[in-house]
Amino acid sequence: MSDLVPADTTEDVRTRGAGVSRQVAVLPVGSFEQHGPYLPLATDTLVACAVAREIAGAYPVHLLPPVTISCSHEHAAWPGTVSISSVTLHAVVRDIAASLRRSGVDTLVVVNGHGGNYVLGNVVQESSARGERMALFPAAEDWEAARERAGVITSLLTDMHAGEIETSILLHAHPEMLRPGYEKADFVADDRRHLLTLGMSGYTDSGVIGRPSLGSAEKGKELLASLADSFGAYFSMLTSDA
Repeated sequence: MSDLVPADTTEDVRTRGAGVSRQVAVLPVGSFEQHGPYLPLATDTLVACAVAREIAGAYPVHLLPPVTISCSHEHAAWPGTVSISSVTLHAVVRDIAASLRRSGVDTLVVVNGHGGNYVLGNVVQESSARGERMALFPAAEDWEAARERAGVITSLLTDMHAGEIETSILLHAHPEMLRPGYEKADFVADDRRHLLTLGMSGYTDSGVIGRPSLGSAEKGKELLASLADSFGAYFSMLTSDA
């Protein structure tokens, strides 16, 4: 549980906040949705928490517990998937940011583990336009840099869901959560232009789009290390006085 829920006391937060010029909180946002027969429904939450934990180990930030249910409507055809509306997710993140500001933490980084959470981009854009400090991480460029550093073979287009990247991160961070079968579950569907209309079931029977057979714990470790390095530019931007 310590991998998902921070163990900070209020004094830990007070001490950490006293040593920085600007306080930054990191909020992992995952999902609860199908990831094929071998990865858990909580995969995106586990991935977001792994990224956030790596960031918290390298930078003086306040690590928040994850948002575990989000916008997974494209996966509704599979049992176990649970979603909330984009309006609700928008309100949850906005309210968390407002609560943090009232307690003196004026900067929020949203670490998104689910590609279908499109609304998070709107939350950050609108907040920034109001003069609030917020960022969304990782960007596609950060994932591409991590993919190259880790030696991930599958492109970001092909590695859409339950593929090489997610399998690798779980093999590194939570190997006990994987079931047998990812080694033979590869499935490619690069042309997904009607995804928003048809959902995932229009493109895959198994729920997998990607090449999980190529996943490894070493790739997962390097993916997370690269993302932590990429976060440095975000941290510098968010904590500057400019």
